[in-house]
Amino acid sequence: MALLGCASAAWYFTILGLRDMPAGPGTMGLELGGFLATWTLMMAAMMLPALAPLTTIYLRSIRTTRSALVRAGRTAGLVTGYLASWALFGTAAFVAALLASQLATTAPTVAPWVGAGIVAAAGAYQLTPLKDYCLRQCRSPISFLLHTSNYRGPFRDVRVGAYHGVYCIGCCWGLMVVLTAVGLSNLAWMVVIALTVLLEKTWSQGRTVSKIVGAALIVFAVFVPENPALLPGLYTAAPM
Repeated sequence: MALLGCASAAWYFTILGLRDMPAGPGTMGLELGGFLATWTLMMAAMMLPALAPLTTIYLRSIRTTRSALVRAGRTAGLVTGYLASWALFGTAAFVAALLASQLATTAPTVAPWVGAGIVAAAGAYQLTPLKDYCLRQCRSPISFLLHTSNYRGPFRDVRVGAYHGVYCIGCCWGLMVVLTAVGLSNLAWMVVIALTVLLEKTWSQGRTVSKIVGAALIVFAVFVPENPALLPGLYTAAPM
């Protein structure tokens, strides 16, 4: 419940901070430090709700600790480790956003084709065995926790969170690449991707959702070259 509350707060502050930003190309005008802070907040808003099955079971094991302070610290460690994985991935997202901005500016006729290829590749990844494997790890919290039960030391909860974050990135990196292509401050796409992640990880038909989304992205990519504005992250409107 605590994590869900954090996720709800993250949604609020993300929308509050990004609602007035254009969903255009680039890094939202931010340098690396500011970008990573914003990116991590976005990932908290989009990803933490999908962690409910894992966190519910994990927090039950933490409740055996009598000290409320220790329980709070271990919970914070779990979330910190998870978000640290996404923050590291955010460095790659920053580079990708910079390249997208440069491509949109210097090669506007090429950018839509590159964008179409990126979206199609992300869609194709949704259909691969590797995606299925990572998704199985995220959808099986008990087996995951059994694997990490031998972690010891003061940073064991951080390690658990980071380990799960790696599998989560394995599930969702393609969708995050799409987010870069459509514009990192594009709230409509953020909601769609967050809902996709939630359904993939928590719904009984999650794997089917993954396949449907993959096919939809491939179809969507077909229309991009003739309609470059479909990918604001790789499109700069001609000046009036």
